[in-house]
Amino acid sequence: MEKIISIEGMSCEHCVKAVTNALKEVEGVEEVKVSLEEKNAVVKGNNLDDEKLKGAVEEAGYDVVNIK
Repeated sequence: MEKIISIEGMSCEHCVKAVTNALKEVEGVEEVKVSLEEKNAVVKGNNLDDEKLKGAVEEAGYDVVNIK
C-alpha cells in the first residue's frame, strides 16, 4: 500500500527530517520518502490509517492538505 501525503509548511531539510521521523513512528509504516520540492511524503506500508498519518504530520507542526 502506498499513500501520498501533500504537506504545507516545510521549508528546509530540518522540516523533512521532522516529518520523516514522525511518519516512521506510525503503525504499519515501512518506508517514508519526504520531498521538500514536491511538498509531499510518499509512505509505504501495511494497513496505513489516513488519520494516524495526518496526526503524526500535524503533531510535528505541519499541515496536511490531502492524502491519496
